[in-house]
Amino acid sequence: MRETGADTVVVDNEMGPFQTYNVGQKLPEGVDVLDRFTLILEVFGQRAQTRKAQLQVELAELRYELPRAEAKASLAKRDERPGFMGLGEYDESREQDIKNQISRISEELDQIAEKEEKRRSQRRDQGFDLVALAGYTNAGKSTLLRRLASELDVDENEDRHPDLDATAESEDRLFTTLGTTTRKADTGTREVLLTDTVGFVSDLPHWLVESFKSTLDSVYHADLVLLVVDASEPVEEMRQKLVTSHDTLGDRNEAPIVTVFNKADKLTDPEIERRKRALSALAPNPVVVSGKTGEHVDALRDRVERELPDWERERLLLPVSDEAMSVVSWIHDNGNVHEESYGEEQVVLEFEAPPAVVSKARSKAAEVERPAVDAEAGEA
Repeated sequence: MRETGADTVVVDNEMGPFQTYNVGQKLPEGVDVLDRFTLILEVFGQRAQTRKAQLQVELAELRYELPRAEAKASLAKRDERPGFMGLGEYDESREQDIKNQISRISEELDQIAEKEEKRRSQRRDQGFDLVALAGYTNAGKSTLLRRLASELDVDENEDRHPDLDATAESEDRLFTTLGTTTRKADTGTREVLLTDTVGFVSDLPHWLVESFKSTLDSVYHADLVLLVVDASEPVEEMRQKLVTSHDTLGDRNEAPIVTVFNKADKLTDPEIERRKRALSALAPNPVVVSGKTGEHVDALRDRVERELPDWERERLLLPVSDEAMSVVSWIHDNGNVHEESYGEEQVVLEFEAPPAVVSKARSKAAEVERPAVDAEAGEA
């Protein structure tokens, strides 16, 4: 330490409070000791821009600190460096304070999660398919979002954070995206909302993953997950990151997964084929793209359309009226119309749409008033 002049030691593992204390005792005065997760939380704290991201980081920090409170108390009672780890003097109320703060933040995040679930339901009712970008941090998810999506930003935080586009910027650094950014994507016939989320990190403990559950819900409850991998990395590193990603998704994920090998512009065709063969068990039939150059992005759009849940096909007969034309217009906005023909007294409409939209279209059609002559003819 004296040779390098470093003022911090970072240990690439989790350290208990007594381990941290013992290491600190061996170092010069004023040198801080951080373990892997303390460093991650510090970086998270610097990158958190939205209220939800800030709450999740704070929750993770508190869950990290809670099991250490007892050890700090023990060290304080021995009067051994009572302010170690930079957290100040310990008092008996600290542990309860932490528990109270965890409870308060958890309640606020639960309220945010309820609002987001309602929003997801509303978007499905409006005919949107929900697609999530997932994968290891720095795999290029934000670059793909910008490539696939239009400029329309429909994120829940857009009103409070007009500069939200920064959360989806393409930067060669870790943890650039902590909140969620949702935009309307152009994939073809389907109305798709594409969400970019926090990147996965290897060897994360359960408490840290749980703290970001609210953000990960955007992945868990999507209609389709695009699992993005940096294909320019060595095969074994790709393998490890794929395993990490699948472990993080775990049993909670409800949607089919399409693996996307990104950054193909950095590889030759033989190198790409070798990676596909070596990782076929973890990534069957991946889509190979370059978010940077746009190479094969059209193939990814086609794959998204094929992998999304099937739409229902419906045929409606409506009377020719202003009220019926309003229903026809709504179906055009929320589904894919295959046939639309007009007779003197009725309109025939054949279309495809998500089940929720088909159900609502039937209800709207049933509420359309029929001409009085139809009713008289029925009575006759």
